[in-house]
Amino acid sequence: MPKAAVNVVVLGSTGSIGQSGMSVIESSQGRLRAIGLSAHSNLDLLARQAREFEPRWIVATDAAAASERNWSDLPAACQRSEGPEALAELVSRPEVDVVLAAIVGSAGLSSTWAAVAAGKRIALANKETLVMAGPLVMELARQSGATIIPVDSEHSAVFQALQSGRRDQVRRVVLTASGGPLRDRPLSELQHVTVEEALAHPTWNMGRKITIDSATMMNKALEIVEARWLFDLQPEQIAVVIHPQSIVHSMVEFVDGSVIAQLSPPDMKLPIQIALEWPERHPGPARQLDFSEPLCLEFEPPDMGRFDALQLGLEAARAGGTAGAVLNAANEGAVAGFLGGRIGFDEIVPACRAVLEHHHFSPRPTLAELIELDRWAREEVMRWVCA
Repeated sequence: MPKAAVNVVVLGSTGSIGQSGMSVIESSQGRLRAIGLSAHSNLDLLARQAREFEPRWIVATDAAAASERNWSDLPAACQRSEGPEALAELVSRPEVDVVLAAIVGSAGLSSTWAAVAAGKRIALANKETLVMAGPLVMELARQSGATIIPVDSEHSAVFQALQSGRRDQVRRVVLTASGGPLRDRPLSELQHVTVEEALAHPTWNMGRKITIDSATMMNKALEIVEARWLFDLQPEQIAVVIHPQSIVHSMVEFVDGSVIAQLSPPDMKLPIQIALEWPERHPGPARQLDFSEPLCLEFEPPDMGRFDALQLGLEAARAGGTAGAVLNAANEGAVAGFLGGRIGFDEIVPACRAVLEHHHFSPRPTLAELIELDRWAREEVMRWVCA
């Protein structure tokens, strides 16, 4: 008798990760079913996805935009809700098996928190959830029985490589970084970097915010904090190496010197499929390596003087408490300032450091305190951006 399809909710189904997730579901030969979708303001695409996949529920989190749209093109059996508060109800429904948490930034925290509280399996693409509230989220998962499987390619690689040994046998994990589109640009020229140049990533096709984070290496800083909590590591067990080809996505080094790496072309559909179907593996839509062609893999240590964001990530991972939430919020505000033409590229990381160093640190914050500090850090970085 065939197994029942796994019911998947895709939060942020119209974004880059969300659309890749929909491709994975479409290619699953019925193993996966999109039972619920959400989007913020790209509502025409959301409606097209609803017509194609026929989910039972959709949520438009931008209530104002949703109220202006004619929804007569939805399938008759598709139920629609509006506003961000509807996400918690969606992910908590008993019919839902897996939640692909692909809402960008801190906006994804509350819905991911609700999915964890409901004991769901979470395919976590929203790294900000663990950056902001890692200890609280992981403790909640232990209490509810939720399973968190990472979708970030680096953390997916670590997750897979960890299967090769016991946790007490791990010496360290090594996160790889492409170095972004500006890795060879002289430091003296960074103040003149344009938005278009910063968005021209050489290997990955990602959303605007994460592409800027790759250029500053802030994405790797946040991934250090995420790995700290997701894998229960000490900050000293997390290293970063520059790997321009983006083929080796991360490595785990064990105490005997063995290094286990995960390799694949830069394609987010693979880590998404792994998170949705683990421990099963099936053919999927992701690209595969072609070993009939020459392949050169390069690795070099990062220049910590050039990439000060990495130092910020290590500091936030060591400090814990409120540091991750403040760093994440400050970065989101600073990146928005750069994309809006209000600050230079070379001012993004200094703005984040200024806000991080001037916040009132708490070692054991509540979720409410973290949410309030997220708001404060955004306001604080705007003073820098608008100065």
